[in-house]
Amino acid sequence: MLDLLVANCTLPDGRTGMSVAVQAGRITEIAAHLQAPAHEAVDAGGWLLSPPFCDPHFHMDSVLTYGHPRVNESGTLLEGIALWGELKPRLTADDIARRALAYCDWAVARGLLAIRSHVDTSDPALLTVQALLDVQRRVAPYLELQLVAFPQDGVLRTKGGVDNLKRALDLGVEVVGGIPHFERTMSEGAASVRLLCEIAAERGKLVDMHCDETDDPLSRHIETLAFEAQRLGLQGRVNGSHCTSMHSMDNDYASKLIPLIAESGVSIVANPLINITLQGRHDSYPRRRGMTRVPELMDAGVTVGFGHDCVLDPWYGMGSGDMLEVAHMGLHVAQMTSQAGMRACYDAVTTNAARIMHLEGWGLEPGCDASFVLLQARDVVEALRLRANRLKVWRKGKLLAQTPEVVTALRVDGRPASVRFG
Repeated sequence: MLDLLVANCTLPDGRTGMSVAVQAGRITEIAAHLQAPAHEAVDAGGWLLSPPFCDPHFHMDSVLTYGHPRVNESGTLLEGIALWGELKPRLTADDIARRALAYCDWAVARGLLAIRSHVDTSDPALLTVQALLDVQRRVAPYLELQLVAFPQDGVLRTKGGVDNLKRALDLGVEVVGGIPHFERTMSEGAASVRLLCEIAAERGKLVDMHCDETDDPLSRHIETLAFEAQRLGLQGRVNGSHCTSMHSMDNDYASKLIPLIAESGVSIVANPLINITLQGRHDSYPRRRGMTRVPELMDAGVTVGFGHDCVLDPWYGMGSGDMLEVAHMGLHVAQMTSQAGMRACYDAVTTNAARIMHLEGWGLEPGCDASFVLLQARDVVEALRLRANRLKVWRKGKLLAQTPEVVTALRVDGRPASVRFG
């Protein structure tokens, strides 16, 4: 007897009337109109069954700190960094854990079951690292939390920065991070990329660097990152996040850069909500959008994901852990409004994001973990349009969250009694 059978669902590829069979936490079969005895049988009612959402770029240590010590009035990246610098001495392990766990609750409710979080290693006490390693252990039964050793203030710019980062890796942090454009000079930034990639190669770690989060078209550390990935044999293990300077680069240089990124096997994570908010702040009009060249990268064969980046912190005063909101913004900013473009944006917060995070057993295929989300939408495009309600969320066959169908009662003479937006 099956543990779980989800019947009459629509899959992201458009197939309808499908059933998903689950045994011992894994998908055993996916077929049309499958009938089999099960301890739990769910009629999906034709709604969309999706892989869980994944966030390949987030900052869990600063989440839910908005307004502390004060609000970022300029809305700039640099004021946000300054505010974080003021806040860090006041942090406690209990406070970091409390906020992170609260956000993980939000994530599960949204069907977001995998998060890659950058963790500041600039403080030699490594308070945030130790607190989030504890959170990682506590949420492991229901959420995949992957940590990146992130030298927020610059690994070379910070006294002891390299040692701090190595100690974070020794404690169990899985991914090597960096922020080359925040080093003192372009040459120091390039040196930091080289050094950090060498550390990752020596330790067998993945790499995920904040790269060129600026409107300056001459900030080209993604080129160095792609080169080092090839030089050190790290193809497929390296990600560049943000890469917003690419939005401002001339087309001639970009036409050389994008094939280099594809050749190197480097993936890219854009952060639509934050990129559109923080970039272009020094412009009057015309004002740059700031997000990297998503459709061009995808067309070149580069794996592109979308991250949330921030929720209620010194850089961003909004957000709720909704990756459909992230993809919704992404398709607008990148003008990916074709049917294929919108589906690609959906992939950017599901399958592509999982690939970037190197998640095993992730997807809707036999043998994969029975982790999926039932959405109140009939297809992927409708899910994006409505930022669809999450009806049920499962992790390895266990139901974690559920929400009733959203129906609005309408009291207008001569019109229907209720409204659904599908």
